Amino acid sequence: MAFPLDVGALAHAFGERYELPLPLWLFVTGGALVVLLSFFLVLRGSRSLASAAPGSAPDAAPDTVPPFSYRPVASTLGLLVTVGIAVAGITGTQATAENLAPLFFWVILWIVVPLSCGLLGDWTRPINPFGAASRLGDNPRLRKALLARSEPLAWPVGLGWWPALVLFVLLVLGELVFQLHATTPSFVGTMLVLYLLACLVLGLLLGPAWTARGEVFGALFNAWGRLGFLRFGAPGRRGFAGGLDVPFERSLSRLLFVLLMLVSINFDGLLSTPQWIDYERRTIGAGGHDIDLLRMGSLVVLVLLILAVFAGFATASARAGRHTDGPVTALAGLLPSLVPIAYGYLIAHYLQYLVLNLQFLPPLLRRPGGPVPDSFHLEREPLPNSFYWYLSVVVIVAVHVVAVVIAHRYLRMRGSDQKAAVRSELPWLVAMVGYTAFSLFLIAQPLTEAGTEEHEEHEGLHRIPLSQTR
Repeated sequence: MAFPLDVGALAHAFGERYELPLPLWLFVTGGALVVLLSFFLVLRGSRSLASAAPGSAPDAAPDTVPPFSYRPVASTLGLLVTVGIAVAGITGTQATAENLAPLFFWVILWIVVPLSCGLLGDWTRPINPFGAASRLGDNPRLRKALLARSEPLAWPVGLGWWPALVLFVLLVLGELVFQLHATTPSFVGTMLVLYLLACLVLGLLLGPAWTARGEVFGALFNAWGRLGFLRFGAPGRRGFAGGLDVPFERSLSRLLFVLLMLVSINFDGLLSTPQWIDYERRTIGAGGHDIDLLRMGSLVVLVLLILAVFAGFATASARAGRHTDGPVTALAGLLPSLVPIAYGYLIAHYLQYLVLNLQFLPPLLRRPGGPVPDSFHLEREPLPNSFYWYLSVVVIVAVHVVAVVIAHRYLRMRGSDQKAAVRSELPWLVAMVGYTAFSLFLIAQPLTEAGTEEHEEHEGLHRIPLSQTR
């Protein structure tokens, strides 16, 4: 995502490009070979990696966000801070870089908190302001007075995770398509207030069921938190990726929600590539007014394409292992192996963005509504691009190796016998190797000399560093 300003937006990478010491194809090939090698190492040590016998299936477990953990001080503080930031967004300066509301929502809530959940586990439930608002509404006396009933409405079985998914789609569109409007302070503040009120009403109507399946931030932090070392009351074993032992619900709405965590970051990276910029210019021309429609359609196409590709490889794995799973069930079983990949891509894609934008946090904490003092200085290149590139390579390759291990554990349990279990891993391995190569190529574009002068010119017009507005 770009952090928009009055006249443009901030790129994930800017400044001097890094000239790779080796051709990009060598990095891509090397990363793919590491993932391939990891499969053989995991296969060789499979006895220590999976204790369940082939043909067994993981125990079914309810796939919901654990109940909101009400803590009077923490919950009240989270709610009051969010309301205060919303007020600052509505009443303060409307320069995006000089108001705390956009930084709070699009940097802290959207990126920093998910990164911390992926490392530690979902620690957010006691302080989640939207969960606190839902709990305020979940009052039997209030419900009796307003609805003539004390019990909340039952969550319809067919509703699944669709409310959370729809809200997630709107957030992704706000980040990637309508960013210049969605990140203005007044818009962020207004949306925070409206969503808090919506959670209050939906808590009144649906009770705990809303925070279990409908509240988008709770669902998002819970999904990332399955990677973290600690469970904080959520099911699963303690340790990295321990929460992924609990299977995701085998429904299309849940599958799309988790998959969108990955695809949205991929699409954001795709928007920064020279190839995409050339495609937009050929399609709508320079300064075309249909860019929002083009990006919306392209995002839908990318979601459907990746869904079809992964579902196809998952189905091939199921057939090779002699499972009877259909495409949705087959992909849902392997869905946990995609979460580490999404997390690694989250780190690689947003790290430079965070290093730059979090510099605004200290002055904005002192003056939430802005403006930022004239004495503030933004360090535009605190770390060289080579640092971000090599870290991205290590992170992307490492999380794909973790994905291979998680998929191996699952497919070993699902195979009808040992040979079938091994065969079932091969199609998914091909998907992981190919996706590693694609990820490295995508990450390289805004960081390295793989970009063109035309790309740099476009970045200068479309994604302007925060310091240039001061």
